[in-house]
Amino acid sequence: MTDSIDRRDFLIKTAVAGTVLLAVSQAACFDDGDAEGADDGTPGLVAPVRAFEFDEIPVRELQQRMTAGALTSRQLTEAYLRRIDQIDVTGPTLRSVIERNPDALKIAGAMDAERKAGKVRGPMHGIPVLVKDNIDTGDSMMTTAGSLALAGRPAPRDAFIVEKLRASGAVLLGKTNLSEWANFRSTHSTSGWSGRGGQTRNPYVLNRNPCGSSAGTGSAISANLAAVGIGTETDGSIICPSSINGLVGLKPTVGLWSRSGIIPISATQDTAGPMGRTVADVAVLLGALTGEDPRDAATSGSAAHAEADYTTHLDANALRGMRIGVARNLAGFSTVVDAHFDEALKAMEAAGAVIVDKTDLPNNGKFDDAESAVLHHEFKAGLNAYLAERGATVDVRTLEELIAYNKREAAKEMPWFQQELFEKSQAKGALTDTAYKKAIETCRRLVRVEGLDATFAKHRLDAIVCPSNGPSWPTDLVNGDRYTGGNTSYAAVAGYPRITVPMAFTAELPLGISFIGKAWEEGKLIGLGHAFEQATKVRRAPKFLPTIGD
Repeated sequence: MTDSIDRRDFLIKTAVAGTVLLAVSQAACFDDGDAEGADDGTPGLVAPVRAFEFDEIPVRELQQRMTAGALTSRQLTEAYLRRIDQIDVTGPTLRSVIERNPDALKIAGAMDAERKAGKVRGPMHGIPVLVKDNIDTGDSMMTTAGSLALAGRPAPRDAFIVEKLRASGAVLLGKTNLSEWANFRSTHSTSGWSGRGGQTRNPYVLNRNPCGSSAGTGSAISANLAAVGIGTETDGSIICPSSINGLVGLKPTVGLWSRSGIIPISATQDTAGPMGRTVADVAVLLGALTGEDPRDAATSGSAAHAEADYTTHLDANALRGMRIGVARNLAGFSTVVDAHFDEALKAMEAAGAVIVDKTDLPNNGKFDDAESAVLHHEFKAGLNAYLAERGATVDVRTLEELIAYNKREAAKEMPWFQQELFEKSQAKGALTDTAYKKAIETCRRLVRVEGLDATFAKHRLDAIVCPSNGPSWPTDLVNGDRYTGGNTSYAAVAGYPRITVPMAFTAELPLGISFIGKAWEEGKLIGLGHAFEQATKVRRAPKFLPTIGD
């Protein structure tokens, strides 16, 4: 990455992860010991993965079984905890779950008691969920962003979306591993690695990359370690791990879900969002966690746009008559991906969509430096504010103290890569600086006004499509990520919604397709994504293959 952090290079650091280079027989799976702590990438050999009774079972069916009395939330939670033991702690050793909730069975039992008494809170009642370890939970679990600097004491209160998750009746199963500090620490990082959690693996091919700072959520949900999960995104960290791990992932409009209680990078681009195995699962979780939050100004007025039930948009015919723009300048990074993308466009056309080809997004590459300036200014301000709110629950209170901690603990925190992005952010001034204000204006003009808004209006589009990712690559902790293509920056910088849906497989590696929408049009994207999903039915469970070669 250059000093200016080219947008594609930023995507590598924020949205992309690497997997440890593992030399092992194709007939074996992996086990390298304890699920927590540093991972040296040295695998052992274990028995093949066992069948799982809840493999690929969607939320709606789980809810139906509980309603019928054929299943309890406690039974379901116990099954997922066993699955974590078999797949994450031992077996393939995905390292996707950084911590399990010791209260999970207690919560599940309480939800069963409520159901027995005739109270069902909604479609998430009794459903186990995993959340990324940069989201505060005011319980016995820690919130660390994968860093040992924050390990030890839990956050003082729930993030707003965790409050909503509990109110929905969901079972908070645990926290997922991530690229440390959401991959905003080094220009040479290996995504999916954290000092606290080690290296997360891709469940499809274990020596391949799980992608994105939400790598743990992507790997875990794809491997059926929970019903659904929550990731976070600044630029690609929901979209990339979802697509690389064969999932549906939705990055909402900034402000649809609150960010309070979430370790920040950017006040203008950050958002949490749902990740699941089907569009329907994502739709259920999306509606459960909306709401205006006094602690997050971005949510002010969001109630006018939010929907309590996004499943009403699950129409298999939703593509019919929709004008779908094709951003060819966001493709072209892989002939294999382009061929699958063309087949996906044919499938949409066969489903009744009007394909408007070559609606390229303007200003591609022209806002790289501006995005970089915005992120570095906002990261310093946002992280300092977050650490101050954590108070006595953390020993580092500023970015400057965190940089010093990493230097003291370099053997544990920086064995593979450094903290160049931290240092660059620390050198930035306040959010009142002219440079910051100019960068914000440039991003909004080039990406929103002249970019997405102009393209939607000019071609009268309902959505814009592009490939989500290139094939996953082998992990290399020594050299860092080797990104293979994709572009998430337009929707990220604009703060607009985007959904990725499985598009195809190449050599056992998932590829995704993305639908980008206008602000607050999550419902439309869910409809389009669901219709494409039903027309193509690409998703399949991972096989935990050790390797497929380079």
